[in-house]
Amino acid sequence: MHQVYLSLGTNLGDKEANLKMAVNEITKRVGKVTSLSAFYTTEPWGFTSEHAFLNAVCRVYTTHSPMEVLRITQDIERLLGRLKKSINGAYSDRMIDIDILLYDDLQMETPELTIPHPLMWERDFVMIPLKEIAPDIIHPNHER
Repeated sequence: MHQVYLSLGTNLGDKEANLKMAVNEITKRVGKVTSLSAFYTTEPWGFTSEHAFLNAVCRVYTTHSPMEVLRITQDIERLLGRLKKSINGAYSDRMIDIDILLYDDLQMETPELTIPHPLMWERDFVMIPLKEIAPDIIHPNHER
């Protein structure tokens, strides 16, 4: 089994329901969700919007590879109404966003996926819920 931390965010529709549906689909398709942070209301990051976000982080145990987890989480995003991904830092409102933060102690960089997530330490909306459920997590390339 592999331990994966996923970041969840939504700023459209019924935000709490969006996060709960995402966690439900993650449980069905990715693996057992063993920890889920509280839901945090945050301002948009990297773009301007009148819609605040609701964010959370979950820990999942999975048998899937990192690329399989990416494919599955992107399928879940589409299922829950996400029509387009952010490209080259052009962010926009979204029904759901699921990012892979950490996968075991793996470090990888491909055109499709970088683990650990390269921007996680810059984002309080990721780090606050992550530290809630995993207070001892250390990013392999980041000093405290």
